[in-house]
Amino acid sequence: KESGVDDFLAEATPETKLRLIREEQNQGKLVAMIGDGTNDAPALAQADVGIAMNAGTQAAREAGNMIDLDSNPTKVMEVVEIGKQLLMTRGALTTFSIANDVAKYFAIIPALFIVEYPELQRLNVMHLATPQSAILSAVIFNALIIIALIPLALRGVRYRPVGAAAILTRNLFIYGFGGVIIPFIGIKAIDIMIAALHLA
Repeated sequence: KESGVDDFLAEATPETKLRLIREEQNQGKLVAMIGDGTNDAPALAQADVGIAMNAGTQAAREAGNMIDLDSNPTKVMEVVEIGKQLLMTRGALTTFSIANDVAKYFAIIPALFIVEYPELQRLNVMHLATPQSAILSAVIFNALIIIALIPLALRGVRYRPVGAAAILTRNLFIYGFGGVIIPFIGIKAIDIMIAALHLA
């Protein structure tokens, strides 16, 4: 009670542990299991995330998805936070990438088809100098933005213990809205430089 555990199962057999994990999974829950003994192996294998202690048996280490090299079960909260950070980072990068691609279509589509379909000039909302300049600007911008995203991918989006709706709203605004605005600014700036240097 003092530690905040509202339910527990003492002296469980391997079959009981396995049954309990399956019951939780049947309710649509993701289940993590920490174990170190041979009797934990079936439950470790069944769990969505099986964490075996490095000091545990070979059977437990083979059944788990992850091995805690320090054999410290209190690190589970750290594992959960890192997992959330990885999911948030992947979601942020995917959101930015999709929004970024949508914005680049306003440069590339008019440039590719303007000769056959002059009415596509209306999509040239950035007023890029020439079709060649538009495509070159988009390619250069794409190369630069990939390099610029490497630190974010390596560092990750910082995890904050707030609700999923707040995280989603924040990430959609920063990476979705930002993913649309940044290409417009970047491609236009590159186009101005290309036109000034007479490269296309």
